[in-house]
Amino acid sequence: MLKVRIIALVILVAAVGIGYFNYNSETSSESRFPFKLGLDLAGGTHLVYKADTSELQAVDVSTSMDTLRDVIERRTNLFGVSEPIVQIEKSSVFAGGEREQRLIVELPGITDIGEAVRIIGETPTLEFRLVSLDVEPLAEENPPAGGLTQERFDSLFVSTELTGRYLDRAALEFGQGGTSGHLQNEPIVRLDFTKEGGDLFAEITRENVGRTLAIFLDGDLKSAPVINEEITGGSAIVSGGFTPQEARDLVRNLNLGALPVPIELISTQTIGASLGKDALDKGVQAGILGLIAVALFLLVWYRLPGVIAIISLTVYIVIMLALFKLVPVTLTAAGLAGFLLSIGMAVDANVLIFERMREELKAGSDTEHSTHAGFKRAWLSIRDGNISSIITAIILFWFGTSLVKGFALTFGLGIIISMFTAITVSRTFLYAFGKLENRGVVKFLFGSGIK
Repeated sequence: MLKVRIIALVILVAAVGIGYFNYNSETSSESRFPFKLGLDLAGGTHLVYKADTSELQAVDVSTSMDTLRDVIERRTNLFGVSEPIVQIEKSSVFAGGEREQRLIVELPGITDIGEAVRIIGETPTLEFRLVSLDVEPLAEENPPAGGLTQERFDSLFVSTELTGRYLDRAALEFGQGGTSGHLQNEPIVRLDFTKEGGDLFAEITRENVGRTLAIFLDGDLKSAPVINEEITGGSAIVSGGFTPQEARDLVRNLNLGALPVPIELISTQTIGASLGKDALDKGVQAGILGLIAVALFLLVWYRLPGVIAIISLTVYIVIMLALFKLVPVTLTAAGLAGFLLSIGMAVDANVLIFERMREELKAGSDTEHSTHAGFKRAWLSIRDGNISSIITAIILFWFGTSLVKGFALTFGLGIIISMFTAITVSRTFLYAFGKLENRGVVKFLFGSGIK
């Protein structure tokens, strides 16, 4: 009995400690663990891009999209965007006949769509293409100024599959004159490839000696050197008559990440900060009022076990809030709804247990035996109900959009934690009362209903 009471005391102290962590980390201006609010609660910009993966092999699409996401994340982080969210999403087969790769970018705190698009769009798309053997030198047909159609462009410049996805870093250098092929102090950009990119570059130069290799940035022809020999160093030089400032900007943007595939902006949405704050305030207010109503019901209907249920529910809430901070979980309006719904599931588990306990108490059992039997008889119902809800949450998370995933994550996580608090915390506190005869004051305190 003493051991159980010590465990109950430890749970109480731990819950208070976690609660203090939640409070302190939210009120401190230098906290490393603030709540991460989604766009609909914090306000900001929601952008949807369509990625053109038509030139990629099917096996390379997933890798290229992951690289694209990483590039955009680095770009938005550099410009001081608070906790940007960049997600890959496939559109439904039924929506457009075939699946499209889409990139969803959420920028909390930025309400200027033009600025948001500029931040993302500044990253250049880097391509290496071989000049077709069937055409003459094409200085006069420098796209896009020449107004070439895509068909004409593809006929003049043959893709080599060497793109920005293989770029490791870029560096600014200045020409040394002499036999280097560059003017004295001419700004040039050196491109260092990854190992895979270096091997591909070596293969391209080895198999195409004597041909012209055109280097494009955002569709503009920047350099078109003739391949004289195989280049095995894993580096290439871009010179396009840059000014020193232009070369520095280009190096900066390339180091942030050249886009591995072209992207097209297809949807924009701005959510004002006041609208997000209003949604958050109303959600928190609804949650508090709901908790007060549930606590009053538990207290009036189940008396002392109701008090235990309120303590268990409090422990559940502080654990969930701590997980939101530590994982971290991005809280959206849908995610907040999932959290509140999981609170109802936690209460439901306690109700099942207390109802089974009441049946044992009516049969004349003492409190300890009633507690043991109540949990044992209620466990199967709690287990089956929660497992079916967890399966539903997994399906929603796996197949749903980003909005549905937020709901599914908080709902599923809440169900798992609620099972722990209902079965472990509530049972520990009830066992801490020991074995009491079911009569007098004890019968009233452990009874339920209005009688």
